[in-house]
Amino acid sequence: MITLTLTMPAQVHAQGTDTAPPGKKDIMEEDIAAALSDLEEPMYTPFIELYLLEETKALRKELQNTRAELIEKVVDKELSVADKTMSYATDTVTYFFYLIAGASSILVVIGWNSIRDMRAQLTSLAEKRVNELVVVYEKRLKDIEEQLQQKSDIINQNQVEIERTNEIHSLWLKASQETSQQNKISAYDQILDLRPDDVEALSYKADAVLEMQEPLWAISLCQRALKLDPDNGHALYQLACAYAEIGRWEDSVSTLQKAIDISEAYRDDASVDLSFEQLREHESFRTLVFPDKEESSDT
Repeated sequence: MITLTLTMPAQVHAQGTDTAPPGKKDIMEEDIAAALSDLEEPMYTPFIELYLLEETKALRKELQNTRAELIEKVVDKELSVADKTMSYATDTVTYFFYLIAGASSILVVIGWNSIRDMRAQLTSLAEKRVNELVVVYEKRLKDIEEQLQQKSDIINQNQVEIERTNEIHSLWLKASQETSQQNKISAYDQILDLRPDDVEALSYKADAVLEMQEPLWAISLCQRALKLDPDNGHALYQLACAYAEIGRWEDSVSTLQKAIDISEAYRDDASVDLSFEQLREHESFRTLVFPDKEESSDT
């Protein structure tokens, strides 16, 4: 077999070239077949076959050893991982029990014997706090409702007062346009019905009453107005006129003095007012109403 392997390149070389080497003749297939048929000994030796078998056996054994080593390493890794996992689980459980034991100790120290007691205490505290907040917010809501009610009442009162003021304004306008004293008194009465403490309405009604020659009625109206506003000049002036009408001259002059102290315009009104006709020759009246004339006469 080895001889054949060695002779094949020569044949290939011969076939690859057009001319055979010098001194040798061409080798044909028939020559090779004849040479193989005349062979008396084998072309190989048992030692080569044994060598191949031994190498194959050694290679197989080496592969088996490598596989065993790999399996051993994988098993060791798996065991190591399992050991670490068990150690971690054990440590976790241990720490968890330590935590429970510590929490239980704390609960015992602060007076709670169990988690149920802690839950009950927390529930009680939460309910107490919620009740306190509910009370606070109920109070706030009540205060807000009261404030809203007060503001609503104020708005309603203001609306009513605005309507009343508009109506009173229209009555004043009506009274100023009336020529009849009776109609003026009727308008003033309507104003007093809407606003009983209206000092101006009382004093102007007293003026209209004086025009109707009712001085006593006028005195009553003026006194009523002065109780509400003692410094009302118009009421004092009308009261002085009413006193002059009934002959109470000293009261008339003293009351007129108070009105003039409030406003000098009443001095000019008194100088031409017919209610003081009987007082024009009275010395105190002349001194009060016509001070310039009195000074010139003394001179």
